[in-house]
Amino acid sequence: MHTREEKMEAYGRFLDILDELRVKCPWDKKQTNESLRPNTIEETYELCDALMRDDKKEICKELGDVLLHVAFYAKIGSETGDFDMKDVCDRLCEKLIYRHPHVFGEVKVETAGQVSDNWEQLKLKEKDGNKSVLSGVPAALPSLIKAYRMQDKARHVGFDWQEKEQVWDKVKEEFDELQVEIADMDKDKAEAEFGDLFFSIINAARLYGINPDNALERTNQKFLRRFNYLEEHTIKVGNNLKDMTLEEMDVIWNEAKKLGL
Repeated sequence: MHTREEKMEAYGRFLDILDELRVKCPWDKKQTNESLRPNTIEETYELCDALMRDDKKEICKELGDVLLHVAFYAKIGSETGDFDMKDVCDRLCEKLIYRHPHVFGEVKVETAGQVSDNWEQLKLKEKDGNKSVLSGVPAALPSLIKAYRMQDKARHVGFDWQEKEQVWDKVKEEFDELQVEIADMDKDKAEAEFGDLFFSIINAARLYGINPDNALERTNQKFLRRFNYLEEHTIKVGNNLKDMTLEEMDVIWNEAKKLGL
């Protein structure tokens, strides 16, 4: 791998290029925090997609795109006199040192779980940190990830099941309540109960060490592969999906399953 000097040289070259683009490129010159934000979200999701596929080449590329956005926001901050890239790095270093007293201080820990618990407690103690346990969960997070993060943060202060197996009673309770509202044809209440059921299932995944977002994306990708197989097979034989029965589709779907798709 590259030496520290080579890495610093590459990083400096990157910042020099960004400075030049900000001055000479019409598109880069006009960008603001507001105009960049949607692109930042898109780039982050593209990185997540590469990570899910474990595509090393794409991960490297997408990390560069995300880094560009981080540096761009710092560049804008320097132009307004609020902060620059040095301030960003300094604050990050200070936070990392403060939240790792087991590395840079005298605190003793033995497990990753203890590190995570200490991290959350230290966040609450910081002068400009979160004022409540759940205040650090971004409002803009996708609902599934937000539910997982809220549950995990609540866990750090002891708000959790004593035994993980207890969560299944809650899942069953929420499912039963949903069935009642569906039977009553009350759409508003059914929506609320669907939410409660999803929340309890996400909680169950957390308790069993499963990331629910990753689990759902695996199923999304599996469905995509099998449905594409179904569609491609149907086109090859000159048929149209709309003209097929569900039973006929199931035969091809099961073929895809047997092929490991």
